[in-house]
Amino acid sequence: MTANRFKIGDLARTTGTKVETIRYYERIGLLPSPARTDGNYRAYAGHHLDRLSFILRSRDLGFSLEEVRALLRLADDRDRSCAEVDRIARAHLEEVERKLADLIALGAELRQLIEQCRHGTVADCRIIEAMAPVR
Repeated sequence: MTANRFKIGDLARTTGTKVETIRYYERIGLLPSPARTDGNYRAYAGHHLDRLSFILRSRDLGFSLEEVRALLRLADDRDRSCAEVDRIARAHLEEVERKLADLIALGAELRQLIEQCRHGTVADCRIIEAMAPVR
């Protein structure tokens, strides 16, 4: 790795991701293709590292690839109002909160099933009974 150039393996190690993931992000257009060396190796620059870090952090926050694409497009237009970024983030937060509510309800249902356990046989198991098809 030179001062301003990264091989794909170096970029992967620096960001804690896999080489295949970097190639995938290139293939779908989230990460621009880098220049090539005389030996036809990818030569990533600092802006690739910054963009990949942005993509990875966005994915860590649960944004979809299309949301990441939209956020990157907006991030590239530095003078634009951030209202659209805010809209995307708020919509994502609403989805996260909906999923959390669903998980809390699921946890309560599972807790209730487990509390009904009589520690008998599987034939009398309330948990198995609750998952059996209704006839």
